[in-house]
Amino acid sequence: MEGQENTRVDLLDLEEFDEEALRKESEELLEMRFLTGENAQFARTAGGFVSLKTKEKEYDRVGVYLTFPLTNPEEFISIREADEKAKEIGMIEKLSQLPKEQQEMLREQIKLRYFMPAITKVMDVRDEYGHAYWNVMTTFGACRFTTQMSGDAVIHLSDSRLLVTDIDGNRYEIPDFYQLSVIERKKLDLFI
Repeated sequence: MEGQENTRVDLLDLEEFDEEALRKESEELLEMRFLTGENAQFARTAGGFVSLKTKEKEYDRVGVYLTFPLTNPEEFISIREADEKAKEIGMIEKLSQLPKEQQEMLREQIKLRYFMPAITKVMDVRDEYGHAYWNVMTTFGACRFTTQMSGDAVIHLSDSRLLVTDIDGNRYEIPDFYQLSVIERKKLDLFI
């Protein structure tokens, strides 16, 4: 009998659940809303963040996310609320459709979120105890980092373009593997 009473209480809780609110939230999530220069205005906040004003609502701070960060960073940019839920406000189809100053503001935010130095020279890469220890030069200077020896630490984005992810989740790009010297490429043979 106790089990039946618990089940009955659980069913009562479900009946009190606001089904209409859930349905409305689901519809909002599924609705694709495009942000353009006509219906959205981005501005820089005093703290260096980006705010958004639409006809319906003002957002003190928004997050800028790329849908295709590696292959198409100038199109289909998701603008989201800046809280922990990061609910999508809308999508920018093409960054070039916004006024120039707003484009630059959003590009700055993208660079901060998707910081990815390019590796220009490989000084050394050594394998110890299942980790690879890298000593490289990047577009931001000398850098040392560690990767797992697993197959997903170095990903081929094309025949010559590589993405390297270290154990802390930081990403580095080798724009053209074949532009590295023969000695540098030999150092990488074991790791790619």
